[in-house]
Amino acid sequence: MVYFVGAGAGDPELLTIKGKRLIDNADVVIYTGSLVNAAVLNDVKYDCDIYDSSRMTLGEVLDVMRDAERQDKTTVRLHTGDPSIYGAIREQMDALDEMGIAHEVVPGVSSFLAAAAAIQKEYTLPNVSQTVILTRMGGRTSVPERESIAALAKHHATMVLFLSVGNMEQLVQQLLTSYEKTTPVAVIYKASWPDQKIIIGNLETIVQQVRESGITKTAIVTVGDFLGDTYDLSKLYDRTFTHEFRKGVCE
Repeated sequence: MVYFVGAGAGDPELLTIKGKRLIDNADVVIYTGSLVNAAVLNDVKYDCDIYDSSRMTLGEVLDVMRDAERQDKTTVRLHTGDPSIYGAIREQMDALDEMGIAHEVVPGVSSFLAAAAAIQKEYTLPNVSQTVILTRMGGRTSVPERESIAALAKHHATMVLFLSVGNMEQLVQQLLTSYEKTTPVAVIYKASWPDQKIIIGNLETIVQQVRESGITKTAIVTVGDFLGDTYDLSKLYDRTFTHEFRKGVCE
């Protein structure tokens, strides 16, 4: 059996209970050493075989899984955050299906959620934004033209950008095609890690701020008025609002 486990954003305590149990009892662990906090492996079995996939090809990863299955071993394929976001797990699961190897996905805490926690903000504020766009800049891995930053910026939704902090100048240029230059921006480097850094600015200032910080990777960029202080109160707890579990009070 192969388990694809979300390792969380970085803090080992953000592992799910199920994820930790699987890691601690695995016979084989394959993890991305360049991204996953090695501390999540502190309690693995003494005879667990550990592989760093940052130095492996897809074929080599699949070979390890196949060999483990032949020996009736349990494999944990450890991905950063939640494996469903930029995790490249589909190609692995399809290959395992072809080999007849059973697999299961265990979700984790994505870095975009840890980023919101770090800056203590809510992505979906009433009458500000009820839509969150998770995306990235095109680079060595391209994105469809219809999903360009300029195209998505037209929605004025909350935007969360992965894998883009290394190209902030171009990112800001595309955002400014629709957002005002005063639109707030927060850059969260290694959210939930001990060396976490937070940069708060706006589209006019953030390029210089990021340049001065030296941050070039492993950061989430968040953009939108959710970072501001103007919003409506939720109807959910409005004393005049009636719903299934509470009758509203007339005023």
